[in-house]
Amino acid sequence: MPKPSALRRVSETIWELPRSYKDGMLVPARIYATEKLVEEMDEGVFNQVTNVACLPGIVKYACCMPDGHWGYGFPIGGVAAMDTGKGVISPGGIGFDINCGMRLAVTDLTLGEVKPRIKELVDALFYRIPSGVGSTGLLRLDRHEFREALEEGSRWCLRKGYAWPEDIELTEERGCFEGADSSKVSEKAIERGFDQVGTLGSGNHYCEIQVARPENVFDEETARAFGFTLPDQVAIMFHCGSRGFGHQVATDYLQSFLKVMEPKYGIKVLDRELASAPFSSREGQDYWKAMKCAANMAFVNRQVILHRIREVFSAVFGRPPEDLGIRMVYDVTHNTAKVERHTVNGKETELLVHRKGATRAFPPGMKGLPEKYMQTGQPVIIGGSMETGSYLLAGLGTGKEAFYTTAHGSGRTMSRHHAKRMYRGSKLQHEMEARGIYVRSVTWGGLAEEAGAAYKKVDEVVEATESAGLSKRVLRLIPIGNIKG
Repeated sequence: MPKPSALRRVSETIWELPRSYKDGMLVPARIYATEKLVEEMDEGVFNQVTNVACLPGIVKYACCMPDGHWGYGFPIGGVAAMDTGKGVISPGGIGFDINCGMRLAVTDLTLGEVKPRIKELVDALFYRIPSGVGSTGLLRLDRHEFREALEEGSRWCLRKGYAWPEDIELTEERGCFEGADSSKVSEKAIERGFDQVGTLGSGNHYCEIQVARPENVFDEETARAFGFTLPDQVAIMFHCGSRGFGHQVATDYLQSFLKVMEPKYGIKVLDRELASAPFSSREGQDYWKAMKCAANMAFVNRQVILHRIREVFSAVFGRPPEDLGIRMVYDVTHNTAKVERHTVNGKETELLVHRKGATRAFPPGMKGLPEKYMQTGQPVIIGGSMETGSYLLAGLGTGKEAFYTTAHGSGRTMSRHHAKRMYRGSKLQHEMEARGIYVRSVTWGGLAEEAGAAYKKVDEVVEATESAGLSKRVLRLIPIGNIKG
């Protein structure tokens, strides 16, 4: 679609819609993208990001990342920081799949060792990591144990033997949003989530075996610091979140906020999907504590999946996972809100940063990074489609205007319904295998939805993030095996 006439180009990869663009805007809206990516964005992106700019307490800018596309309330790729005293918290700015995120682990194996066994590995992963709509995990928790996991996050996994100590250190927030309170979560949410730990789910969630070829390394020094030291080194990347539990938490509080937003707090929004409550209010704080539970559930989910991956590789290669070098690189979150300190008008300020389909990208030396990455900056994982590959990047100091945030994936250009009309899953599987990518999926329709052509080109998205100074490329990872819901 044509971009809005009021859209002003700030730089090669930064665009701005001024406050005058829409009544009620409190700050400008910024879009980080090349001209080509801006031209390809749907009208909903411009409408939604400017609606976000009207939310009470927002500071500096409402932002949209290069992979931006229409979402619920916020655009996917939307970022907004609120003053913690005057601002709101909005489930539409966090998402239904709370802490949908990416985890990357590296191995000491190479393509030559893994390729002959790729079908055996993918088939075993497909069995050990349940996927698809409504899938339930092989790990059976009762409701009391589940509530413990919600409050402890990855520490629960360490206590139960599903994690190594270094896994905790190399997970964002050390695998736990402190202050989670399971009493703020409904019984319906518990019912939906207690048996889903260790599952991928459906949609764009996946577990992928990948290879880092020497020609795809952009920054050798940082790549080595992140654990990539061998030619054709094999890694495992996966993408999933809090499943039905997070969806129910978001649903519960959206309904709650709609009841109190205007009559109790006088908050008016341009879109009901932006239902909000003051962050400092009882309702806002209750959601904040429940959201943390969902974020912790996602950390637990991904940690248990990593445990299963280690089991599978160990069984296939007949060696302990320690001998195979299956080590964490990092775990990054997407759909969250966090209290962070950022500079606004020359003053360090406490802000509630909403990141909806967007990745934190802290620069070198910033508080909150693991000691291991203080010199390099935070590892950033940007997943592409199952056909094209993914990227590992690092955070930069030049990302401060976007609250140290970057893209989270390649971003859809085609609806799931349209993709299923355009592609046949069985044909896609055959074509991918012919190109050296062995894929397993629960349904052919689910596979068709995730065709590479349904997404933006990940290379273009990543080049835009680097050009905008949000994060820098370290290496590109090519898929050789994949399981999908």
